[in-house]
Amino acid sequence: MFNTPTHVIVVSHILLDWRLSSPDWLHALPSGPPSLQNAPAYDYEIADDVSMPSVLLSAKQRCFSPSEHPPTRIIVQGYPFLEGDTLLEKRTYAKEKVDGLRQRLMREPRGHKEMYGAILVPETEKTRCGEADIGVLFCHNEGYSTMCGHATIALGRFLIDTQDEAVFPRRKQVAFDAAKRECKLRLHAPCGVVDVAVPSQVEDDGRVRSDPKREVQFVSVRSFAAATDVVIEVPEEQVWPALCGTGRRAVKVDVAYGGAFYAIVQEQELGFGRVRDGGVDLRRLDEATAVVKQLVGARVELFRGHGLERDLEYLYGVIVVEEGEGRAGLGGLEGRLGVCFFADQQVDRSPTGSGVSARVALARAKGLLGAGERVRFDSVLSARRGGEAGAFVGSDAGAGRVRVEGRAFYTGASAFAVEDAFSRQGFLL
Repeated sequence: MFNTPTHVIVVSHILLDWRLSSPDWLHALPSGPPSLQNAPAYDYEIADDVSMPSVLLSAKQRCFSPSEHPPTRIIVQGYPFLEGDTLLEKRTYAKEKVDGLRQRLMREPRGHKEMYGAILVPETEKTRCGEADIGVLFCHNEGYSTMCGHATIALGRFLIDTQDEAVFPRRKQVAFDAAKRECKLRLHAPCGVVDVAVPSQVEDDGRVRSDPKREVQFVSVRSFAAATDVVIEVPEEQVWPALCGTGRRAVKVDVAYGGAFYAIVQEQELGFGRVRDGGVDLRRLDEATAVVKQLVGARVELFRGHGLERDLEYLYGVIVVEEGEGRAGLGGLEGRLGVCFFADQQVDRSPTGSGVSARVALARAKGLLGAGERVRFDSVLSARRGGEAGAFVGSDAGAGRVRVEGRAFYTGASAFAVEDAFSRQGFLL
């Protein structure tokens, strides 16, 4: 548990060629600091590029985490058993019975407002019937989400790299395709089963490991446009300054689903100029999107009637996109910017993988994207850096599903413990 009577916080970058005696799951990491070998819990960071923020992987007796742009802690051991026959029932149990662990790991002083987590669930109704290899619950600063693309990409790498069957009981069932140089995983997320293709290679010792030089791909659950050109009237007391300057109180948004529901709104609809040019303060976007989320989220009819479980029928985030995305063909690799505010106004450092699925589905529904076209999606960070580092690429995968491509890298390690009552549940400022 995390209430051990000791105080241990260790942070370190991975060293080269670490192959000391350690649990099998630890060898998932390409290298690491020997001093952490006996720590009560590990966190391992994965980032897509040195120019991007890290993606966290945490591991050992209590925690583990990989992810791509925003930090993502993957809990692999020490988490209490989650009761429930289905993954959604286990998600409810986590929210109602053991949410203190999420708060402890996501919030300060061990995390921060933008932290993201993934809890591995080896047994679900889908793994029992042979439709999935492993399950996962995603968590953040507010609670538990239904899908996460950047964490899926990171999980793909970690689950191929680990050989620890205590962490991944069905690891040996995942075959290496020598012709395609990849392994395929079936990841059971709360939204359904996501197919993940992980580029892989056989190393000199005969072990199959993920290849960080190539993109991980996942194919989403069914993704669709739920509603287009939805007009919301903003009450006078909630009008933000930029919208006030337009003389309007109405804002037009689209609603689409890619494993989670998003309201997708163009920047000028909110009264702002080009976010890409850096002239828009994210705090102003935060204020505006919080209002949009509240007003659109209250329109519960938008999220129902799509054949989804009731636990999935809610608005997860708001994505602010560029003006051209809704009026011109979306295809091409020049980069389409999107700024996603999700959960309790958490700002996604990545282009939002499930949001990419939603945006591709929306573009297809509007006739703005051809069947064979690929689109590069940028976050604020990758747009500022330029090039493809940190971007995702999305395309139609057929049958209402979307293919998303991206990369993740291991970058660091840390260990946590709880000694004082003040930090036990964590805090946010």
